Amino acid sequence: MPILDLSPHDQTLTACADTSLLEIYGALPPGLFPPFPPVALPGDLGALIARGGFGQNFFFGAEVLGVTFRAPSGRTVRAGGRTVKNVQGYDLTRPFVGSFGVLGEALEVTLRLRPGLSVRHVAAPGRLEDLPPTSARFVWEVGGVVNLLHFGHAAEVERALSVLPGAQDVTDIQNLALHFPDGMGVGEGGPVRDLRFGWVSGAARPAVPALFSKLAASL
Repeated sequence: MPILDLSPHDQTLTACADTSLLEIYGALPPGLFPPFPPVALPGDLGALIARGGFGQNFFFGAEVLGVTFRAPSGRTVRAGGRTVKNVQGYDLTRPFVGSFGVLGEALEVTLRLRPGLSVRHVAAPGRLEDLPPTSARFVWEVGGVVNLLHFGHAAEVERALSVLPGAQDVTDIQNLALHFPDGMGVGEGGPVRDLRFGWVSGAARPAVPALFSKLAASL
């Protein structure tokens, strides 16, 4: 079963890395949200963790409480857990998030869930670089259309999305995977952007620092 543990009281979810993002949305009770928008992306939860998230304007690593992964050596490593107190020794969870597979392959992931009283997704023609500052949780551009998605208190949602004049509500699930037939990698000139990268079709990833490669070799 892809969803291994769901605790609405603790606001955490543990799932197999091969769980799709939309499967996670389908498993959640009303009012709780994972740290990614309801869009279809290439790959699964493990791929999202390897890329370091998508479209957020917050530190995605803080939303991943734990990850069990297979290191390059073949060793299975369990990092973090449902609570901070479960972390002993070096914190490998945050370096793993966004490591683009350098530290290994995710097997299980524990996410922090966030409560929200209202959720809304709007879009309008435009460019991401022309967008005024916004507190919207998810911001991305596809084919000359800027998308904003936010959840929280109703007034906060309206304030975050008000920076996009002429925006129309979007109710359909966006299948962004269609833009990435060869997988989702980092690069310039791709069809999708977030606040950190341009995303392109292919397996491209940022250059790996020497110290990070040394960490991978030690696992």
